[in-house]
Amino acid sequence: MDYTQYFNLVKDLLEEGKTTGTNQNEAYLKHAKLNLQRMKRVYKTTAISEQLENTLKSMKKGMIWVVLTEGWCGDAAQNLPAIARFAETSSAIGLKILLRDENPQIMNAYLTNGNKAIPKLIALDSDTLEELFVWGPRPAKFQQMVTAHKHNPTSSNEEFNENLHKQYTLDKTTSLQKEIDGLLTNFA
Repeated sequence: MDYTQYFNLVKDLLEEGKTTGTNQNEAYLKHAKLNLQRMKRVYKTTAISEQLENTLKSMKKGMIWVVLTEGWCGDAAQNLPAIARFAETSSAIGLKILLRDENPQIMNAYLTNGNKAIPKLIALDSDTLEELFVWGPRPAKFQQMVTAHKHNPTSSNEEFNENLHKQYTLDKTTSLQKEIDGLLTNFA
């Protein structure tokens, strides 16, 4: 599905008291509700840097960006709307969104440290479907925070997640933009 279809799916499922994926407990529903607001904010406020915009507009190789995600995932809510905006900026990029839990074979081929961490962006050559690069599940600076917390938690998971999302808001997709620009420079 495209980004609009994905956003509407998350919204429609929430109206039914559900979220995407196989886990339908209250915590996942709470996260999905927060994430719908995050997705609206990030999509609306993402200002693409001049550097990334130039790279996106000078793309020579056609690509299909496949993103594995779920509506309850906070990292996906912080990154997927910006990824969608990047894809919209380039006529060379088509964006396709797959739900992680509905595509276990694909997800299992793109694990992060043995985990089904999302979002996961898989860039494919639009002609050959050759894999060009993989990104995800989050920008490196946020991945370092998550790894450090998992190895030596200094706060509760709830406090950590609150701080992580605060850092995402302060970052304004800058880290994501730099990483995607770095991955794309070989193809511009």
